[in-house]
Formats: sequence, C-alpha cells, structure tokens
Amino acid sequence: MNDLARTDHRHLAEALRLARRGLYSTRPNPHVGCVIARDGEIVGRGFHHHAGGPHAEIVALGEAGAQAAGATVYVTLEPCNHHGRTPPCVDALIAARVARVIYACDDPHPRVAGQGAARLRAAGIDAQRGTLETAARELNRGFLSRFERGRPWVTLKTGMSLDGCTALANGRSQWITGAAARADVQRLRAQSCAVMTGSGTVLADDPALTVRDARYDLGGRPPLRVVLDSHLTLPATARLLADPAPVLVFCTTAPPPRRAALESAGAEIECVPAAADGRVDPAAALARLATREINEVLVECGPRLAGALVIAGCVDELVCYVAPRLLGAGARAAFAWPELENLADSPGFTFVDVRRIGDDLRLVARPVPA
Repeated sequence: MNDLARTDHRHLAEALRLARRGLYSTRPNPHVGCVIARDGEIVGRGFHHHAGGPHAEIVALGEAGAQAAGATVYVTLEPCNHHGRTPPCVDALIAARVARVIYACDDPHPRVAGQGAARLRAAGIDAQRGTLETAARELNRGFLSRFERGRPWVTLKTGMSLDGCTALANGRSQWITGAAARADVQRLRAQSCAVMTGSGTVLADDPALTVRDARYDLGGRPPLRVVLDSHLTLPATARLLADPAPVLVFCTTAPPPRRAALESAGAEIECVPAAADGRVDPAAALARLATREINEVLVECGPRLAGALVIAGCVDELVCYVAPRLLGAGARAAFAWPELENLADSPGFTFVDVRRIGDDLRLVARPVPA
C-alpha cells in the first residue's frame, strides 16, 4: 500500500467513525460520515444526524469552507444525486470544486445506484470506490437490505437459560437474564427502525417495547412497534398502546369491532396474506415494512414466531442472552417448529461475536449461507 492509499484508508476510517455517531437517529436514512482533506490534513468533518437534516457531505463542506476546493472528500456512501428531503450532495460537491471523492460503498437506492459517482466524473471529479466496503456495508446493513432484498435486516433477540429455555412451564420468565443484558437490549431497540413481536407475547407479558434509556438520541423518531396478530386479539388496554410511540398491527382478518377499538386506542391496522398455518405470513409483513422505509427490525417474541421466522429464512442475526441457570424438563424452549428427523435439516448458524454482559453471555450468530 503506497502513501496515498494509506492516507485514503485512514481518512475513510475516520469517516466511518463519524457515521456511527448517527447510529440511533438517522432512520430511515443511512448512517453516513464524511471527511474532507487537503495535503493529507483534515479540514472538514461531518455526519448525518437525522432525516431531513443536512447530509454528511454538506456538514463537512460547511466546516471546510473555501478549503474544499481541490480537496479530497471521503464519504462512507456514494453521494446522492437526487432531491429527497434535502438537495443532492453531488451538486454541492461540484459547486465546491473538490478534486476527488472516495466513497466506501455504492448506494443501492434506485435514484442513486451509480448515478451519483457518474455525475461527479462527468464534472471532472475523480470519483472512485475505496477500501472499507465491508465495514461500510455492515454499518448500513438494514438500509442496503431494504433496497437489495426488499425486506429489512432482521435481528431476533432472545433471553434464555443454559439449557435453551425462555420460561418455566407455567410461563414465568421475569427475569431469566440480568440487568446488564436487559440494558443491552435497550441499545438494540434504539438502533432499530422497528421492534416486532407476536400477539401471544403481548397477551402474556404486556410489554411496552419502547426505548427507555435516555442515553440514546433517537432524533425524535422512536422505533415503530409492530405486532403480528392474525385475528386482532390484542386488547385495546395493552401497555404498548398507552405510549405515544407508533404501533402497527398486522393481521389476516380484521373484525370491524376489534379494528375500531384498536384504532381508537392509537394502533394502525393492516391486513397481509396468511401463511399456510393461517397466521400472519412473517415474510409478507417484512416486505410491507420495507415499503414503509423500515431498515432494521428487532424481534422480541415467543417460541412460535421465533421458529416461524427462522424456518422461513427471515432471520439475519440471532442475539441470544444466555443466563447461567438451568430451567429443566418442562420449561419452554426458545424456538418451536415441527419435529426434525435429521440433524442435517436443522438450521445452521455461525458465531460472529461472544462476550460477557454482566453475569450473562451474549451470543451473536448469523445463518450459515445456503
């Protein structure tokens, strides 16, 4: 790696660090950071904070001022070339007369998708994709998933005992894991566009599914709470309806009295196709969420929905908090699906992170590619 390549790599890494500052607040936009450098020295920094606010490039150009002319711009995502909530960043870069633009990964948005870089090159600016593409894609995995696969990135979270159970036979589960693990779940919620559960979990536990940790800057847009409730059994008195954060209920049938009661309580109701078992098809629900600009979904649910999501191939990441306790025979398993006859038929995962959270372990695993 020559000196220029090392400089490019270093500044692009700094842009990625800046992008992470918007991890909890940019929904539904991607997390983007930008650095502007002249003669190897940074003269402007910026990151995108919230939808409708200035993009990272605009913030960095504002800090760099006249020094942007002839400088190199390092940005974590291909600059946009269309009018959305804000004007095109490409226009601002061209007007600033920058010399080079190095971006970490392509933007799959159909109104960008290579066109941003092409417009820069047409204006005589050296625009090219640099290093750190893998890290940049990981940072914006939800945004990329929405455009490349037509569904959000799905993280399935569960708290379990050492023997893989989430509740006693009588349904009692509070609290299997410790306070540190529960606090870490707040982080997962804060960085998700939506938190999803099933009606069974709402009926059994009456969760709020809100982000209660004030340390996380949500940019004024709390995660959408989503409930899969095939026949609208959700009571209008459910705790999640008492919070002003939005609630969306997916069903297969919507009896008018129940629909009216839930809508009066503040829920939005939407019918989607049913799966073979007559329940809400999780894949259909996720596809609908993508059309609503939902990038990441955190699922906190019971074993039936957890199993359905895994079997349907809709889980991109498992986050399992494992407590050092045993619940024994009769306790409720974390996942439920029809009995398997062959080990080869069991869903396979690979660990990507294992660490201690308080007294518990946090295991992060992703599906083995088919």
